[in-house]
Amino acid sequence: MDCTSQRITYRNTAAFSSIVLDYLDDAAALRPFYKHRPNLEGIKHAIAERSAFATNRTVLVNHLKQQYSAVSESAAVNRNIDLLLQENTFTITTAHQPNLFTGPLYFIYKILHAIKLADTLKQELTQYNFVPVYYMGSEDADFEELSYAIVNGVKYQWATQQNGAFGRMVIDKNITQLIHAISGQLLVEPHGKEIVDALLASYKEKTTIQDATFAFVHFLFERFGLIVINADAKALKQQMIPVFEDELLNRSSAKLVTQTIAALDQQHYKVQAGGREINLFYFDEDLRERIEADGDGFTVANTTIKFTKEEMLKELKEHPERFSPNVILRGLYQDTILPNIAFIGGGGELAYWLELKNVFAHHHVPYPVLVLRNSFLITEKQWIERITKLDFTLEAFFQSSETLLNEYVHRTTVNKIQLNGSLEQAEAFYAALKQQAATVDPTLQQHVDSLKAKAIHRLQELEKKIIRAEKRKYADEQRQIQTIKAQLFPGNGLQERKESFLSFYAKKGNNLIDALYQHSLSLEQEFVVLSF
Repeated sequence: MDCTSQRITYRNTAAFSSIVLDYLDDAAALRPFYKHRPNLEGIKHAIAERSAFATNRTVLVNHLKQQYSAVSESAAVNRNIDLLLQENTFTITTAHQPNLFTGPLYFIYKILHAIKLADTLKQELTQYNFVPVYYMGSEDADFEELSYAIVNGVKYQWATQQNGAFGRMVIDKNITQLIHAISGQLLVEPHGKEIVDALLASYKEKTTIQDATFAFVHFLFERFGLIVINADAKALKQQMIPVFEDELLNRSSAKLVTQTIAALDQQHYKVQAGGREINLFYFDEDLRERIEADGDGFTVANTTIKFTKEEMLKELKEHPERFSPNVILRGLYQDTILPNIAFIGGGGELAYWLELKNVFAHHHVPYPVLVLRNSFLITEKQWIERITKLDFTLEAFFQSSETLLNEYVHRTTVNKIQLNGSLEQAEAFYAALKQQAATVDPTLQQHVDSLKAKAIHRLQELEKKIIRAEKRKYADEQRQIQTIKAQLFPGNGLQERKESFLSFYAKKGNNLIDALYQHSLSLEQEFVVLSF
């Protein structure tokens, strides 16, 4: 398929926070908050540290084999699962909640980045094996964030009365109806039936969201050998008993993160995740609520459940699966059970991971290389041609419609619409007047300053009116700019944070996945525009 790409620096998109941009630029202020740079040398250092850490590979592989018995066999996946038993095999991991139908486009980009980086490292460091992993955050309970998909600008929202972890919720007729509603848009496209059939096969009624997401992601990426892990399992959480006990008794993570947040604040960086005194949830059936200290014992928020200290430690020992880490401890859990050397996350994720280095150190778990996930803008050549006809670059369209129109008007108008020269003359006039007034009475200088401020303000208002009048002559160009912006930047935001991949797949099929894989970067860290 004819497809081209171009790269834009993240800084030039004006869509990423200062903490992320400074991390990419290797700002000295951020160096104390992570261990390794996101480059090949950083990867080598991470491998050396990870090699000295005992990962329970047998428990991991046994869990994965049991998990994968529920889906169609894949030679590539089976090979990677078996490779995990070898001490020279490491994982490249990305993580995300099981958004309904995968949610926004960046869900797909994160996974493909993990795949691409693993494949690149296999070529660079041939003495090691690298396995891409999607860690499913199935224990998350943020229903409002996870329960919808936007397809061609239309929001499809799941309505249900279920509570607790989103991954454990059960698929009902409402989800089936959503798929049929979405299919009205998808079936008119060349690969629409293929993706609708895959949705129906994965999101079966009475199946859980986590099992459906697992099956759907496996359908999309099994040929790449991607491993999906659902870590909601007793055998895996048993490895976290010492960490969870320390959390309950000593509140170590809260103390460490508080110190790190204070240090980040001193460097003027906005905090992403503050955490709590106890960064654990109690997790059972349709329940996932915070564990809170209550004197010498514990309570579960929004319930009548209480434990003495002894009862809580007994519960942890016998039922570790009933304990769920929040955002502060989730990454630690992930990197305890996986032989992980690199974590691929979005800007928000990298910001909170920068708070966690000391938590990892406290529990003697190797801290991974942090890699900003790939970002894409998918477009068609017709939109690039329209941008070119307006004599703009695509990069310019990361600016607002108002800014673009102003630039276009200033560039093409034959009329003088700015008063820069006139304002300079006014400044000079009032400076001379002030000097003249001072020779008569020094107290008049303040009055001249007041007159000047009013006059300059009125001249500036006049300039705005002149510009508005001139812009009215460019109604057609304004419509063109707004149409392009609405197509490429829905809601004036990045396409990848809004739109689902479903309509794009319906048009392109597996060629979409192949093109995204081909143009995915590994450690280069730039924004990519993909044009079909």
